[in-house]
Amino acid sequence: MKTYRPLPQAAFTWENYTLVPIRYEDREPIRAWRNAQLEVLRQPEPLTAEQQDAYFQRVVLPLFDQERPTQLLFSLLHHNELVAYGGLVYISWLDARAEVSFLVDPVRAAKQAVYREDFLAHLRLLGQAAFGHLGFNRLFTETYDIRPAHVAILEEAGFRPEGRLRQHVRLAPGTFADSLMHGQLAADYATAFGSAF
Repeated sequence: MKTYRPLPQAAFTWENYTLVPIRYEDREPIRAWRNAQLEVLRQPEPLTAEQQDAYFQRVVLPLFDQERPTQLLFSLLHHNELVAYGGLVYISWLDARAEVSFLVDPVRAAKQAVYREDFLAHLRLLGQAAFGHLGFNRLFTETYDIRPAHVAILEEAGFRPEGRLRQHVRLAPGTFADSLMHGQLAADYATAFGSAF
């Protein structure tokens, strides 16, 4: 299993979940999930298999060899089965911060309790990597206000509301959504999850 140069270990585990550096073989399920959930992503149109392959070859694979990559993407496994992916994106190494990304299999996303469990596991494990191993100070998120359950899970995991960007994204012609900003410091993570690192 490949690992990112800045990380001292390749996998983070909690209960039946494991967070591993994104795997090449996961690119097609991830593409299908992204295309099925465009309304919650900053992706204007469906991705083709060719576009996804090119992205993995041109962007994702080179990240593994970089000393300070701009993103660290992970596959989230539950009982060794791929259920979600996400990671640390828009990394600022100078400022010790990154944006959190997360996308789950839409079948699991439709089950509120399963989605909550998957998302909390992702945030717990990602926090171990970010705060415990990379020494980051801050994580942040942007969520469209059409996702109140997602926002509730973020706040349960220690992310604090930091602002609202009114009518920030166009969801459809004539329809806009606000973007909700949340942030988490290392101390917030420790309060929510205990000293897991």
